[in-house]
Amino acid sequence: MLPPELTEAIEEDHRALDALLRGDAEPKKKMFSHRPDVSLANPLGPPVRGWDKVETTLERVASQVREGQAQRFERISEYATEGLAYVLEIEHAPGIKVGDSEESKPFSLRATTVWRRETDGWKIAHRHADPITAPRPLESIFES
Repeated sequence: MLPPELTEAIEEDHRALDALLRGDAEPKKKMFSHRPDVSLANPLGPPVRGWDKVETTLERVASQVREGQAQRFERISEYATEGLAYVLEIEHAPGIKVGDSEESKPFSLRATTVWRRETDGWKIAHRHADPITAPRPLESIFES
């Protein structure tokens, strides 16, 4: 069972993802640790480490998307200690517009978020998200 403060932080992070998908990175940036070891691996680029790079990555994502909504979070697994926790979820978005396109496209991401208790509450220490949400053939991992 997750501590109530962490549950609240996760719910706030879900709302922050909603804002990010509408083009506003500020709420999501507040969810992340600002310590030098913070890291982010999202599906739009290579993994980054350090607050300055995480911040830049979040702003880049927000600049590319609009009118999105994170609709449903399917919790797969969770675990917490006094100071560290993880949550594995599938994030479902019914649609998002990218760039100048008027076409809205749905997507889902498999996301693992590592949370750390800091002096100002629970913060994201690491997040990894990718579009792999269903079984794939082994050949799909080979580099071409």
